[in-house]
Amino acid sequence: MKRRLRVAAYAVVVEDGRILLARFIGGERPRWILPGGGLEHGEDPADAVLRELTEETGYTGRIIRLLGLHSFHWPDRDWDGEVVDFHGLRVLYEVARTGGELRYETDNSTDRAEWFALDELAGLDLMDQVQIALRMWREHGH
Repeated sequence: MKRRLRVAAYAVVVEDGRILLARFIGGERPRWILPGGGLEHGEDPADAVLRELTEETGYTGRIIRLLGLHSFHWPDRDWDGEVVDFHGLRVLYEVARTGGELRYETDNSTDRAEWFALDELAGLDLMDQVQIALRMWREHGH
């Protein structure tokens, strides 16, 4: 069986009790995720998270701090029709918005970006990384 490692960086952008999320359309159904995505070969995770933030939301940002790493393993993941032994590593950053205007990404894995009140997240179809990252964010004094 093939093995696949994917390293990705994600932004936790919280302002005035709201969090910025992007809608992922690459799975079996649309779900809300943190802005971010896979690193390009040779790319620093800090550069990747800011690039992905702009690509998916239109905003520019500044890294405040590294929140943590989240590692997960799916030994039998379906990857584009092929079963692989998948290992994912997520690099999670707290990011402050510094500029830009909200817009949607086109022709990629997300199709929307929106702000949501932190106390309204329970009603959304979220990827697990959102709650994992928010737990880390809260552990840093928020």
